[in-house]
Amino acid sequence: MFTASDLRKGLRMKIDNEPYVITEFNFVKPGKGQALYRCKLKNMITGSQFERSFRSVDTFEPADLREKTMQYLYKEVDKYCFMDNENYEQIYLTEDQVSDAKNFMTDNIEVEILLFEDRPIGLSLPNFVELIVTEAEPWAKGDTVSGSTKPVKVQTGYTIQVPTFITEGEKIRIDTRTGEYLTRVKG
Repeated sequence: MFTASDLRKGLRMKIDNEPYVITEFNFVKPGKGQALYRCKLKNMITGSQFERSFRSVDTFEPADLREKTMQYLYKEVDKYCFMDNENYEQIYLTEDQVSDAKNFMTDNIEVEILLFEDRPIGLSLPNFVELIVTEAEPWAKGDTVSGSTKPVKVQTGYTIQVPTFITEGEKIRIDTRTGEYLTRVKG
C-alpha cells in the first residue's frame, strides 16, 4: 500500500480497479487545516486525465503492472499480434494501444509489453531501430533551399527527414523516442 507521502510524478497506482500514473504532483499546505497533495492523473488504459486532491491520511493500492518481452509477429486488420517468447502464447494490441510505435515495428522485433493484471495495455520499443529506406528522391547538387535534409520513406511506411546523401536501399538507425534519424548503418 502507498500512503500520501509516497506520491510523486511517475508513480503508478490503482484507483477504482484501473491503473493510473501521476503526471503532475504538487504539495499544498494551506494556512489552516490539513496538507493536501494535488495530482494530475492519467488513466493508463483509456488515456483520460483528471485532477484529484488527496489528504495525508489517504492510502493507495499499487497497480499490478509488469513488463514482458514479446516478439511482434504481424498486423491483422486493426490489431497487432505479439508472441510470448517463453510459452509461445499470442496476444493482440489495438491500433490505439500501439499508437506511434507502429512506425518502427518490423516483423520479429522484440518489444516490452506492459500488462495490467495480465491484460496487455501498451508497449515499449527498443530505443533504436534499424530500418531500410524504400523511397528516396535523388538529391540535386546545389539544392540547398530545403536545407541539408530530405524526406525518405522507410520499410514501415514512416516518412523521416535524413541527410541528402541517404539513398534508396540503405539501412538507417532511428531513435524511437523522438522519431529522428541518427546514422547510416553499414553492411
